[in-house]
Amino acid sequence: MTIDIGIKEQDRVNISEALKRLLADSYTLYLQTHNFHWNVTGLQFRELHLMFEEQYDELAFAVDDIAERIITLGEAAPGTYKAFSSLSSIDEIDGVPAANEMVSILTRSHEQVIKTCREVLALAQDGDDESSVSLVSDRMRIHEKTAWMLRSMR
Repeated sequence: MTIDIGIKEQDRVNISEALKRLLADSYTLYLQTHNFHWNVTGLQFRELHLMFEEQYDELAFAVDDIAERIITLGEAAPGTYKAFSSLSSIDEIDGVPAANEMVSILTRSHEQVIKTCREVLALAQDGDDESSVSLVSDRMRIHEKTAWMLRSMR
């Protein structure tokens, strides 16, 4: 079926491919944050446990929004660990790091998602895709604020 929403087909494809990378980064960050929520210990246990829960809850909604945007643009959204692993620029973490290292890792991961957002944003702007621009700029703002909050804890 033809999609005629005022965005050139090649632009839709390019934006969708970039959004797939953002989805993979976001889902990988979701898993990382959830893992740390479950496994955090130490003097800041309660504070970090609750903060990580807030963050992974927010990310759960975000991945759905990103996936739905990809589908709206006419492409299939990736949805497997294998696909996310090949698309994500966030490294998985082995083992259970100390609480302060969890904060550092999550800071770097949020900063990586911000960089991915910037790449998607440029493509969406060039392709005159205001809906993707809005989605991605909102995501970028949230990740910038979260990274700032995490940096403030170190």
